[in-house]
Amino acid sequence: MRLSLSVVMPVYNERYLVRESIRRVLAVESPLLERLDLIVVDDGSKDGTREILREIAAANPERVTYVEHERNGGKGAAVRTGIALAKGSVTVIQDADLEYDPADLPKLLVPFVRDAADAVFGSRFLAGEYRRVLYYRHTLGNRLLTTICNVLTDLNLSDMETCYKAVRTSLLQSIPLRSNDFRFEPEITFKLQKRGARIYEVPISYSGRTYEEGKKIGPLDAWHAFWAMVHWWLVDDIYKDDEYGSKILVRMSNVPKFNRWMANTVRPFLGARVLEIGSGIGNMTRQLCPRDRYTATDINPHYLDFLERGFDGRPYLDVRKLDLTLSADFEPLAGKYDTVVCLNVLEHLADEDAALSNIRSALEPGGRAIILVPRGPGLYGTLDEALGHVRRYTRETLRAAMDRNGFEMQELFEFNRVTSPGWWWNGKVLRRRNFSRLQLKILNLNVWWIRRIDRFLPWGGTSLIAVARRR
Repeated sequence: MRLSLSVVMPVYNERYLVRESIRRVLAVESPLLERLDLIVVDDGSKDGTREILREIAAANPERVTYVEHERNGGKGAAVRTGIALAKGSVTVIQDADLEYDPADLPKLLVPFVRDAADAVFGSRFLAGEYRRVLYYRHTLGNRLLTTICNVLTDLNLSDMETCYKAVRTSLLQSIPLRSNDFRFEPEITFKLQKRGARIYEVPISYSGRTYEEGKKIGPLDAWHAFWAMVHWWLVDDIYKDDEYGSKILVRMSNVPKFNRWMANTVRPFLGARVLEIGSGIGNMTRQLCPRDRYTATDINPHYLDFLERGFDGRPYLDVRKLDLTLSADFEPLAGKYDTVVCLNVLEHLADEDAALSNIRSALEPGGRAIILVPRGPGLYGTLDEALGHVRRYTRETLRAAMDRNGFEMQELFEFNRVTSPGWWWNGKVLRRRNFSRLQLKILNLNVWWIRRIDRFLPWGGTSLIAVARRR
C-alpha cells in the first residue's frame, strides 16, 4: 500500500530558511509514498519571503500549490487555508523554519499503512535520534501542557504541541478548525480525540530555535494553550456543516441517559439477529449489543469510520454503508434478520413506501420492525427543518404506512412526552435551528425521574414507536 501525501506549509517572514525547507520537502522519497504535493500558504510576509515563494511556485507548478494571505492571520488561519486545498490521502503540517526535518516525514506514514491509523503525531520526546538537545524551559512547558491534555482527553501522548500532525485528509477536512494561532495544536488534538480517531506517535528529530533566532514562545503562549484545552474539552464542535446533519445529530451523544432510556424501551422487542438502520456514531448500538449478529449501518462516511473504529474487536458486529432508499443495497441482506431497528430515519425520506419495503425485504418471515418517528405535525418547526425532517407522523399515518407495506402492527405507543413542550417552544416560538447544550444537559440529568412519570403526562409524545411483524 502506498499513500499520497499533502504537506501544508504555513510561512511568515522566513526568507532565510524557506527555500531550503521547500527543497527538503520536495526531495522526500519513500517506498510508502506514491505522490507528495506541497501547499505553501504565505501568511502576509513582509521581509522578502513572498518574492522567493513566487519564484519557487513558478518553477514547480505541478508539485507546489501557492496561496497568499493579504495580511498575517496566524498559523492556524494559514493551516486552515492549506487543508482545504489538500488532495492527498494524508495531510501533514510542516513549518518552514527547519526545526522539523522533512526526512522524518516517511516515518509518519508507517502507522497509516500498518495499523490503519487516523492520525500520527511526530514526538520530540519519544526514544529516537535528536538533532539537538531541547532547551529545558521548552521541554518543561511542552510536557506540562501535554500532561494536562492527557488528563482531559484520556490520551497518553508524549508531545501534544508538536508541529508534525499527519491526519487522514477526509477526516481532517470534515473537522471545523477555529483557531487562528498556535492554539490550533490543542484544538486539533482534542477534536481528533472526540471523533474517536486512532492516534499514533513516532519519534522524530528536532532542532529548536532560540529566542534570539526569532522563536517567540513564552508563558503567555502556554496560558493561551491551557485555556484552549479547557475550551475544547467543554465544547463539542467536531463536525462541519454537511448534507448528513453531522453537526446537530452528534449532540445527542451528550445525553447518554436519554439514549439508555430509549434503548431500554425498544430492547424487549429485539431478536438475536439485528439490522440497525441509521446507527450514527453508535448511541443505540452500544446499548443494544451484544447479539448473535448485529449490523450497524449509515450513509454518512464519517459515521461509518467512527463505527468501524469504535466497535473493532466485536466479532458479532459488522458495519456497512446502507441507503434505506436503495433496494440494491438491501439485496445482499434479504431475509437475514429477525429484527430491523430504524430510529429517527423514516421522517427524512420523501418515499417512505420504498424505505419500508426495503426494511421488509431484510426480515425473515415473521420478523419484526421497530420504527421510531417524530410525532405530531403541529410540532413541525425550525428544528425539524434543520434536521431535514420531511414530515412528522400521527398514529393513523404511521399505521397506514406500515399496513400498505406488508406489516402487521403489534405495538404502537408514544414516547418522550416530557420534551414535547420544549420542542414546540424552541422550534415554533424561538425558531431555533439547534439544540441548546444547557437544555440537553438538564434533560440528561433528569432522565432518572422523567422516565417514571412520562407516560402519565396529559399531552402527546415527541415520538411514536411502532413494533410491527412482517406479514
